[in-house]
Amino acid sequence: MIVRDDIIEIGRYNKAHGVNGEISATVDVEPDVLGKFSCLISDIDGIYVPFFVEGMRTKSNTTVLLTIDGIANEQQAALLVNRDIYVLKSEYQQLSSDEDCDEMPIDFFIGFELFNQDDEKVGTIVDVDDSTENVLFIVELEDGSEVSVPAADDLIEDLDVDSKVITMFLPQGLLEL
Repeated sequence: MIVRDDIIEIGRYNKAHGVNGEISATVDVEPDVLGKFSCLISDIDGIYVPFFVEGMRTKSNTTVLLTIDGIANEQQAALLVNRDIYVLKSEYQQLSSDEDCDEMPIDFFIGFELFNQDDEKVGTIVDVDDSTENVLFIVELEDGSEVSVPAADDLIEDLDVDSKVITMFLPQGLLEL
């Protein structure tokens, strides 16, 4: 059974394309990398269901047209419209290192330990707020309270994906806001 901790969001289904079950999707990964995942996963009524890609056509560097096994018409494709697309974290991490990808979906960092520039543990990233242009890590501190930390590339000093640790430069007073 697939659980939320095993997956990472990489995109969203847009709309059915044509009458043969093809569906448009916007993805956060390179289209050529998308075809290397064993399956795409979506939440269907609270259950993470795998879907297997039979074919793919690239429309742009972020939009693809997918043909999915078992989806043969517009009505079946409509069941996926506006649903998030996930892949297995383990496959994503492997492909990211194989492809030397610098771009990772921001929610990939949920569960990472956050350390400051003095190698002091700040807390654990428990969520990401990407509702505005300035993306924030929601960090649970040791005392159980939460703070927001800008997820800016220029603040990240070190990233250890294997150990799930991010070291960031955190200006004095930032955690008290």
